[in-house]
Amino acid sequence: MGLVTGCRNKEIKDINQLKRMHWTEVNDYHFPNGWENSSRAGQRSLSCCEQLEEGQVLFFKEPPFNLPSADCEFLVSQRQSDTRLHKNISYRPKQDMLRGWASEGKEEGQRMHQIMRSYSQEVVKFLSRLLAPYAGHWSLDFASFRPEEEKGRNLPLHKRNDLLHVDSFPTRPTQGGRILRCFTNVNPTESRIWITTDRLPVLAQNFAKEAGLIQIAQRGTTGMDNFVRLMKKTLGMKAAQHSPYDKFMLRFHDYLKENQSFQENCEKILMEFPPRSTWICFTDTVPHAVLSGQYALEQTFIVPVRAMVKPEKAPIRVLEQIAQRPLATTSAV
Repeated sequence: MGLVTGCRNKEIKDINQLKRMHWTEVNDYHFPNGWENSSRAGQRSLSCCEQLEEGQVLFFKEPPFNLPSADCEFLVSQRQSDTRLHKNISYRPKQDMLRGWASEGKEEGQRMHQIMRSYSQEVVKFLSRLLAPYAGHWSLDFASFRPEEEKGRNLPLHKRNDLLHVDSFPTRPTQGGRILRCFTNVNPTESRIWITTDRLPVLAQNFAKEAGLIQIAQRGTTGMDNFVRLMKKTLGMKAAQHSPYDKFMLRFHDYLKENQSFQENCEKILMEFPPRSTWICFTDTVPHAVLSGQYALEQTFIVPVRAMVKPEKAPIRVLEQIAQRPLATTSAV
């Protein structure tokens, strides 16, 4: 784990301090028993939520849930063509549906489906214990398997994973809810390499107005937005409703990737996730870029602001302070 500024390496004199700032290793929670000290489970769960909301990454050396070696071996044996249609293989838990699977083998497809279903269910059980204050409030989103080597992938600018960005979903607006993601590196030999930088509150103060926050907030949800949504529904198309918050976060995702000066000159923290490690963070507040790595699993949750331990830290609240107006309806957050 190291610190990089621009393209030049910068010596780290206190690696432990850097870890405390950006990476918190959780070493008192283990599968299958959970917290070592059950009498402190509530306190530890609360502390983990607070750290995540502050922009920390929670790290586990080994998967803190059931992940059979045979499943990992199967995943690593798979190769997925790098097309514009599917960057990853996705699993939709609510519909129990696998998407993006290219193999023609029926048995292999069934095995992949079973592995993705099992991973999703295991992560839900794990996080329901680790992050108990959120359980029962979150909405379960997609899981994914990322079989491609990230280094050197040929993708359009806005889809590139190696550029720093905060997450926002074009087809699944959160209405102010937070994006919580759990990742597992199933590569048996290679680490997954991330970089990160200042958290969203700092980036928002520096760039939100330039990226168009005030204009988006002032426009709100327009009559044209409602008309387009109605027409899509009439034609049987998906018609997700994007709040001003969702519109801005989509714009900010693209703005950061387009901003060459920011990408080159911001202070960067290099984070190395070894084989079999698992890590968790709110990717709407932790800017991240994937420099290299192959074979990773991931499960996403949308957590409403009302479930937050520190709701004032939520991106929507940070942006509303800058814009001086609501960015989503009260009922949505």
